[in-house]
Amino acid sequence: MNITLRQLRIFEAVARHLSFTRAAEDLHLTQPAVSMQIKQLEGVTGLPLFEQVGKRIFLTEAGHEMERYSRSILATLEEAKLVFDELRGLKRGHLKIAVASTANYFVPQLLAKFCRRFPGVKVSLDVTNREGLLEALGDNTTDLIIMGKPPGRIEVESEVLMENPLVAIAPPTHPLAGEKAIPLSRLQEETFLIREKGSGTRSATERFFIDQGLSLSSTMEMSSSEAIKQGVQAGLGLGLLSLHTLEMELTLKRLTILDVQELPIIRNWYVMHRSGKRLSAVARSFHDFVKDEVSEVLNLPTLA
Repeated sequence: MNITLRQLRIFEAVARHLSFTRAAEDLHLTQPAVSMQIKQLEGVTGLPLFEQVGKRIFLTEAGHEMERYSRSILATLEEAKLVFDELRGLKRGHLKIAVASTANYFVPQLLAKFCRRFPGVKVSLDVTNREGLLEALGDNTTDLIIMGKPPGRIEVESEVLMENPLVAIAPPTHPLAGEKAIPLSRLQEETFLIREKGSGTRSATERFFIDQGLSLSSTMEMSSSEAIKQGVQAGLGLGLLSLHTLEMELTLKRLTILDVQELPIIRNWYVMHRSGKRLSAVARSFHDFVKDEVSEVLNLPTLA
């Protein structure tokens, strides 16, 4: 079959997004150009690769087979490029990192220091919640991921970077502010601002209270740690957030950490990638860099 790499790359993007429009945006092409390449590819195979049901498109049986082959071919070519780059001893490359939204409070500092050391490196940073990170791992679309608890259903190679304490926060004017050894059960009486479904912070919080035989009776869902901090400052309720997100608010005394028995919840940050994935020289360098430098780069508030 006379199939071009351009057609494979365009097909893979359409198959990944299940959208001609989103694929065109991703590839910086016009939608007619994408549609034309798909039609030419279908002409070569002699089979339809997509079918439309209502306003949505789906892969046909032949489309699923083509997706499997296209991903394998493109991954092999990318691996070959990495090998030849390393043989030439290049100090440049493209680093693709995906991180949990909470990790975005410290990862940019690491990336800035890394890029000063390797100025020829181009970085793509994707900040998303746990569900988005699991999707990236499943699709193997990124070099390295920094997140909390490693997934159970996807084989990964992971290493602990550092602890990630989750602490209870309140405005300084809250009645519980300044109290010592607050019973955890007392928090059941409070409204809690929590992250959206799919967030690792929310999952850890819910798991923790279940393990303690408790539950949060009143909650308000927020889409980000920033929204929770603003809501807590405004008096909407309490929050449970990573200590890594609180440096500025604690310094300016806009928020305070409550002294609650059984808290903080101690989690870990991990750096990981799919098992068996061949890391580029740049990705390996960043992997080693974050393990060595993370404690030097970060200035965390101290817990009393």
